Amino acid sequence: MHAAADRLEFAPPATPGVVRAVLLALLAHGLLVAALTWGVHWQREAQIISIEAELWATVPVAAAPRLQEPLAEPIQPERPEPVTQAPPPPKPVVAPPKVDIALEQEKQRLQKQKQLALEQQQEKLKQDKQQQKALEEKRKAEQLKQVQADKAKLAQEKKLAEQEVRRLEAQRAENLKRMSGLAGASGSASSAGTALKSAGPSASYAGRVIARVKPNIVFTEAISGNPTAIIEVRTSSDGTIIARKLTQSSGVRDWDEAVLRAIDKTEVLPRDTDGRVPSPLLISFRPKD
Repeated sequence: MHAAADRLEFAPPATPGVVRAVLLALLAHGLLVAALTWGVHWQREAQIISIEAELWATVPVAAAPRLQEPLAEPIQPERPEPVTQAPPPPKPVVAPPKVDIALEQEKQRLQKQKQLALEQQQEKLKQDKQQQKALEEKRKAEQLKQVQADKAKLAQEKKLAEQEVRRLEAQRAENLKRMSGLAGASGSASSAGTALKSAGPSASYAGRVIARVKPNIVFTEAISGNPTAIIEVRTSSDGTIIARKLTQSSGVRDWDEAVLRAIDKTEVLPRDTDGRVPSPLLISFRPKD
């Protein structure tokens, strides 16, 4: 009892107006709760825009009396800021794994290699087609050339055959003509000729020609021996001399020239016994004959 009395004795005195303070505190907390409730209700109406609602009280409620002497300022509730949705953070760039990069590079390399092989194959096929076309054109050109050569050869053979036929026909006609005229031939029994008459000069014709030409030879030089100059003479059908030439020289130039001048001076040769003048003639001239 003594200890309890000591504690009460030294305890602080009781504060006056405790009851009134408690009541005021309770009243302030009630107002605070009401203000918070009103603020939450306002926030809900501000966020919900697409919904409209009307509230009607079924029983009239009287407002509470206003305090005459408030002990403290009522705490105004802070209006909550509208909640704005933050943009989503950018996705972090994740570097591809090295294994994936290597696989992609290998895939691209294989694809390029395959494309290159395909292009090379197409180029080879193109070159093969061009070579085949060139060979085909060359083969056609060779065939055309061979055909043309064969045609030319056939034409030449045909021409030669026609010439041979004409020659045989001419020979046959000549044989028939000769056979039909054998009865009038003038050759001897031992003659091997095929003409109706001999075309050569008679045995005395050479002397007659020399007798015609020799008076026109002018040669006064003395020579040793009796050299021979052979002259070829060509005449027309009437005996007119149209050409002469020295076929064999006598070895004496003056004698050869004297004979040629004499033939030119003679101009016309005599006819043979058959009335013809043989041409050409080879006439021998000697200075001492």
